[in-house]
Amino acid sequence: MFTVALIGPDGAGKSTVTQELTRRLPFPTKYIYMGVNLEASRLLLPTTRLLLEWKRLRGIRPDMAGPPNPLRRQADPKKGIKRFLKELKTGLRMVNLMAEEWFRQLVVWGWVRRGHVVLFDRHFFFDYYAADVAGQEPGKPLIRRLHGAMLKHLYPRPDLVILLDAPAEALFARKQEGTVALLELRRQEYHRFQDELEHFVVVDASQPLEQVIQQVTDIIVDFHRRIQGIPETPRPVAQTSQVKE
Repeated sequence: MFTVALIGPDGAGKSTVTQELTRRLPFPTKYIYMGVNLEASRLLLPTTRLLLEWKRLRGIRPDMAGPPNPLRRQADPKKGIKRFLKELKTGLRMVNLMAEEWFRQLVVWGWVRRGHVVLFDRHFFFDYYAADVAGQEPGKPLIRRLHGAMLKHLYPRPDLVILLDAPAEALFARKQEGTVALLELRRQEYHRFQDELEHFVVVDASQPLEQVIQQVTDIIVDFHRRIQGIPETPRPVAQTSQVKE
């Protein structure tokens, strides 16, 4: 079958919509979280589970989130043991992240071969694009440059990408996380892919949830019909979706 990624800034409703789709789509589906917060998924490598447990035992918030906030600059430690330890920690974390990314992709390939449509909540390529794939951050560690090259040249893209989009102010009002400025920056990062990907759709996530779910369902069903060569069932064109052919 094929893969579908739902992407968008925090508060767009990706997890809610994706999980509801597993109950509504008229063909076998699987859900998998493919984003920066690794602990948001129960599908984890043993090394990731150990890292999370180690953080919990130390009383540290078990946050395995990835790309840095470009609006927040942190001073690098001076040369010496602190800098070495920071670079070592970054290297180990990124190696584990890349292993996690390929582990989940292997699971996805298995599901697709068994005839499932796999629904991605987020996707590593889009989440890390600005920071590691395209980012020109001065002094970026070699391991992050390697991570970006891997995502750009080797890591598979979803067959269909659906961007759940809404004004930054509305997104911030939903979750009260981050800032309006950061949410707007993320929105612009996602929108850049409209002209770069063949199957990329934008859905207005500020609509009532039921309408958003129905539009996304229709988009995926129509995509399935197209790749299977089945004539589409005529329906009114939704004014809030933009489909790039």
